Amino acid sequence: MSNSEIIMELGRRFKEYRLSYQLTQKEVAEKAGISLITVRQFENGKAYNITMGNFLALLRVLDCLEQVNGLLPEIPMSSYVMEQIIKKKPKRVRHAK
Repeated sequence: MSNSEIIMELGRRFKEYRLSYQLTQKEVAEKAGISLITVRQFENGKAYNITMGNFLALLRVLDCLEQVNGLLPEIPMSSYVMEQIIKKKPKRVRHAK
């Protein structure tokens, strides 16, 4: 998918969420702090250059901001790094008598 196709799909999905939350475009725009025109263009697939800030503000209105973490998850540690950590882990603890 091209960038514009992805944005169009996200706009379509956003509209479905907005409607399920029973919010008007105007209410969403006010809560997100963005213009009504931006919301309309995004939902209609015409906002090909929506800013990340505006997109996150829209997600925040619908309580979907937590799901952004899944887009770019933390990189798991490599087996080499894990092995180095295990090697440095103490095998036992001694206290002075």
